[in-house]
Amino acid sequence: MSTTSQVTDERVKEMSALRRWLIRPELGGIVGTVAVFTFFLLFATDSGMFNAQGIMNWSTVSAQFVIIAVGACLLMIAGEFDLSVGSMIGFSGMLIAIFLVILGWPAWMSIIVTFILCMLIGAFNGWIVITTGLPSFIVTLASLFILRGFTIYLPQTIENKTIIGGIRDAAEGDWLAPVFGGKIGQGIFQWMGDNGWIAVFERGSQQGKPVVEGVPMLIVWAIMLVIIGHIVLTRTRFGNWIYAAGGDAESARNSGVPVNRVKVTMFMFTAFCATVFATCQVMEFGSAGADRGLLKEFEAIIAVVIGGALLTGGYGSVLGAALGALIFGVVQQGLFFAGVESSLFRVFLGVILLGAVILNTYIRRIITGER
Repeated sequence: MSTTSQVTDERVKEMSALRRWLIRPELGGIVGTVAVFTFFLLFATDSGMFNAQGIMNWSTVSAQFVIIAVGACLLMIAGEFDLSVGSMIGFSGMLIAIFLVILGWPAWMSIIVTFILCMLIGAFNGWIVITTGLPSFIVTLASLFILRGFTIYLPQTIENKTIIGGIRDAAEGDWLAPVFGGKIGQGIFQWMGDNGWIAVFERGSQQGKPVVEGVPMLIVWAIMLVIIGHIVLTRTRFGNWIYAAGGDAESARNSGVPVNRVKVTMFMFTAFCATVFATCQVMEFGSAGADRGLLKEFEAIIAVVIGGALLTGGYGSVLGAALGALIFGVVQQGLFFAGVESSLFRVFLGVILLGAVILNTYIRRIITGER
């Protein structure tokens, strides 16, 4: 048998483990996360940022960003944007309040109907994009104003105010409300408090109770969405379709990928994530406000970009987006613990965003040989 069949083509080069790691979309998010935690470990350790209560504070804020970042990430990988996310948060929260408090519906019905309506709006956005060929930037920008307008108009017309309270009382005893507004692990935290592992209240009616009573469902939802999104994107055929739809939609169609269905589904998922955020928020605060969700669409996109996704689609990672959202939460809370003026939050965030994008672009060009 000839040995020529054993000869390897010289044009084929094995990619080293280091190179494979460097072209991962999470690289910018990993570097940014390490840098942020290093900074606050050096300058905010003594302020309580890393005790039980401090960790829970920035974890809760980060979870808010994670929930909307997961939806924005998958949609951006599919090659589209949704600028109506922030308005969807305010709109869906207001719908729950109107159904529950004003109309007197059960909490479970108010939540389920709100999810259905908001996901239908997401599907409508996607349908307009694929049937008209208009950029999703324009279509969802219009949705941003429409939804925000209704969020202000509806409570003013019905109640002559822009904030509706009483949600927590109206949802008391409901079976579905704790799925969004409850906490888990109370027994574990009480045990930790009894054993002196975490601080407890020393006076008043709360005496003996731990300062951290449990893990909010907001954090649980964030973790679940990251796990599900990562599995779908990396372990399923639908995940391959998402990458294909955002990379080259025409080639994907020619290969049998249902591009239109993928894009509409991603718009619906983005609306779903925004509604999860809103439901957790109104159940926690007990009220819905017309100003809820302002600028969240841009924060979600920034988190995804920090996490390594390309604005042109076809490239990105749910884990990277989660790291970008974690950076958001840690920086926002960490500046307070470090005694830094809170107005510098967005300055800090912009620096991290720019650094992550430059790093991702530079490394990718080195690896791929692009100019």
